[in-house]
Amino acid sequence: MDRDIPWRLSPQVSVRPEPFGALLYHFGTRKLSFLKDRTLLELVERLDVVDSLDEACDAVGLDAHDRERYLGALETLADSAMIEQRTA
Repeated sequence: MDRDIPWRLSPQVSVRPEPFGALLYHFGTRKLSFLKDRTLLELVERLDVVDSLDEACDAVGLDAHDRERYLGALETLADSAMIEQRTA
């Protein structure tokens, strides 16, 4: 997963915030994903307004230790087409 390019939530994904994090539903693939905490939800929501994954992590205040775990979660979301590379 390229950390230096812009990403976004897929336009085919609906987000439903929940007390534990959020539910993501992809209308194209009909997959459901659970975001298990509010920080991950905030990270996903920031993708549209930053130019890289590292900027998104900085924006939500992730330190180096937590960053790797959250980037792993974003990679899983990319593999399931919940997030995608943003084009100009």
